[in-house]
Amino acid sequence: MRTQVVIIGSGPSGLLLGQLLAKAGIEAVILDRAGKDYILGRVRAGVLENGTVGLMDEAGAGARMHVEGLPHGGFSLAFDGRDHRIDLADLTGGKGVMVYGQTELTRDLMQQREVIGAKTIYDAANVRPHDFDGRSPYVTYEAEGVSHHIDCDFIAGCDGFHGVSRKAVPEKSITIFEKVYPFGWLGLLADVPPVNHELIYANHPGGFALCSMRSESRSRYYLQCALDERGEDWSDDRFWDELRRRLPAHHAEALVTGPSFEKSIAPLRSFVAEPMRFGKLFLVGDAAHIVPPTGAKGLNLAASDVHYLYAGLREYYQERSSAGIDAYSARALSRVWKAVRFSWWMTTMLHRFPDTGAFDQKIQEAELDYLTHSRAAATVLAENYVGLAY
Repeated sequence: MRTQVVIIGSGPSGLLLGQLLAKAGIEAVILDRAGKDYILGRVRAGVLENGTVGLMDEAGAGARMHVEGLPHGGFSLAFDGRDHRIDLADLTGGKGVMVYGQTELTRDLMQQREVIGAKTIYDAANVRPHDFDGRSPYVTYEAEGVSHHIDCDFIAGCDGFHGVSRKAVPEKSITIFEKVYPFGWLGLLADVPPVNHELIYANHPGGFALCSMRSESRSRYYLQCALDERGEDWSDDRFWDELRRRLPAHHAEALVTGPSFEKSIAPLRSFVAEPMRFGKLFLVGDAAHIVPPTGAKGLNLAASDVHYLYAGLREYYQERSSAGIDAYSARALSRVWKAVRFSWWMTTMLHRFPDTGAFDQKIQEAELDYLTHSRAAATVLAENYVGLAY
């Protein structure tokens, strides 16, 4: 088999890239080691920047998002027992974010790919990129015990942090930057109405809390917890009681509780691999970088990577220019590091660290006070939250 681009990974970044390439008349085959049902069964966050929404529209997959998604023009910072609303629309000239579950976004992209008849191969075992530093890159995989070989011009590694793409790069060719945070997030998903019509980021002496949602009837809540905690040690009642304790009183009283259908603990880390291009192999999304979920930048960073790579590949095939793909890594990393900084800042401002002393605590309190009383400071937060320009 031969194609122009092989995309390894059929998560949101791989599917979005594939759909954009197809719209531009560029052939691409997507490979994934998992099955379609497994991919659609993964529950992930879904706060979309303006740029991500625009890319979904450009890919022809945004119609349902605009009907079922929840546009948000602000969010709340809760501390000292009070709400402090950040008016995103006012601070950014009318911009906001779209709350739309990543699973639904993935479903929309899959359906559009099926409509146009583009090729996706699920349950592909032993996927391996080859010769990406030479003139004739190719990818091998196995399906139903048979080995397959795909020749291509370029390979896009959209297969996540644990995928094969980054691991195929020689260690001497890649530099890793990493920070591991000394706590995690315990997340709970339940079919109950959200406690507030917008997200709430809460700073509390007992630890951080986040009130989010997937829809008007499905809520996603998070609590900062120790890394040695176990999800099974947290009953639903214990979770709801602790969440109430960390919220302002009026939110605690309004909280609707119910049985959870998903509960898990996720560690927090920052991770960046440089560069993001190795010959004819390009790393995209979580294959190249991880950010803490504070600020909702993970999926959106993957989308901005797709934007830069798609623009470069389109320029290569339509204008016979390599300028865009040559600049891909530098352009993507410039935005990546700004988002890493923002996620780190939000995380340090809102969480309680085990080694925080009295001085550090006062600095955190001063930061929150300044942020909610200075329009200039709030504008910096809002501009980053809705997404920096590509």
